[in-house]
Amino acid sequence: MQIRDKLFIGGLWVAPQGRKTIDVINAATEGVMGRIPEGTAADADAAARAARSAFDSWAATPAAERAAFIARIAEGLKARADEIARTISGEVGMPFKLSQRIQAGSPAFLFGMYAKMLADFQFEETIGNSLVVREPVGVVACITPWNYPLHQTAAKVAPALAAGCTVVLKPSEVAPLNAFILAEVVEAAGLPAGVFNLVTGYGPVVGEALVSHPDVDMVSFTGSTRAGKRVAELAAQGVKRVALELGGKSAAVILDDADFAAAVKGTVNACYINSGQTCSAHTRMLVPASRYDEAAKLAVEIASTFTVGDPMNESSKLGPLISAAQRERVRGYIEKGIAEGAELLTGGPGAPESLPKGYFVKPTVFGKVDPKSTIAQEEIFGPVLAIITYRDEEDAVKIANGTAYGLGGGVWSKDEERARSFARRLRTGQVDINGAPFNPMAPFGGYKQSGTGRELGRFGLEEFLETKSIQSKPAGK
Repeated sequence: MQIRDKLFIGGLWVAPQGRKTIDVINAATEGVMGRIPEGTAADADAAARAARSAFDSWAATPAAERAAFIARIAEGLKARADEIARTISGEVGMPFKLSQRIQAGSPAFLFGMYAKMLADFQFEETIGNSLVVREPVGVVACITPWNYPLHQTAAKVAPALAAGCTVVLKPSEVAPLNAFILAEVVEAAGLPAGVFNLVTGYGPVVGEALVSHPDVDMVSFTGSTRAGKRVAELAAQGVKRVALELGGKSAAVILDDADFAAAVKGTVNACYINSGQTCSAHTRMLVPASRYDEAAKLAVEIASTFTVGDPMNESSKLGPLISAAQRERVRGYIEKGIAEGAELLTGGPGAPESLPKGYFVKPTVFGKVDPKSTIAQEEIFGPVLAIITYRDEEDAVKIANGTAYGLGGGVWSKDEERARSFARRLRTGQVDINGAPFNPMAPFGGYKQSGTGRELGRFGLEEFLETKSIQSKPAGK
């Protein structure tokens, strides 16, 4: 069991100002796998003040020197990749092989990407008689989720540091152990004291204290839409900059000329990754009404290949959900789908056979789902796919755009130009054509209630910069 009894503030491992602790639960065994401090508002205050004290010096550090620090963090994460993957597989439940590639590999890649980006990023340009400079926004509170905990942390902390900002990280209390590994890596990399700070605890206490803190200039938050609204409300009192990456209810639209076998398989994979605990998961599959039977049969066949089990078992393709509360929430949505008349094609609310322990849910597929029903409108955050039929392309666009969210989506067609044309009509931040791979250099973020701002690539770096114009008098005037 991992016992973490200190917070990382001002370059030092310090005792928390309260005495309470939080147990970290293994999602597959339901046993305690670690313990962390339950931080207080006083701890958040100390971290924010440390970040403020370090800001001027870090902001003035040349970009090449900042890049060298960030590159060392990337190398430190690579060196501990196996430990990170095992830790997150225990916390979150993602199968270990996937955790190695995604949960451990992605954060190291992102820190490395931003270190390289600083080599040619233009912080200044001349426009007429003005010098336009991009400067760090200041102290940033990074509040991160549990589903891709270190990836989401890296997507905030790496560009913030690259921009010249100082950071206070508040990870999810459900999957926090990986953040302590990052803090150790940061310490080993020699990052100046106070540039990176770690405070653990609950959102309504530590999170809200940071969002409201006068020394915090910006909040970057990833989590539920409900919590994001609260962050925006509190931050507005200080007119702070806010970046929000929130929920989703993404639609994969399979056009009538698509390769249905590939499209359905790709959509089920994009729905079930990380046991459906992905904000951009393709949880709605839109198919032509005339080909519903074919799509439903394929979806059931593919869902049956998702072996549910211990994430450390090589045969497991689908791990547990993060917590008992999340398991009950997902089961409740499955029951709601049945009650509202959707056709349960496979899965269901019961526990998987032979898995009495762990927060497991059966891979579930619903057919003939009403696009206005609960399971078609609300984010479930579990391995639950809703198949919805459409009459024609106009109807498909209307259904795809017909939720409060706009984070991800997909289009499948043998004609890529047709797919691109359709993708342009979707009110969503990302659209994958024919299962195209994730691109960390491209902007990630959403429309509508999926959030504001963008992460990743140069767009993610620009989120942490202010823009200043300095005018000079033209010569001879």
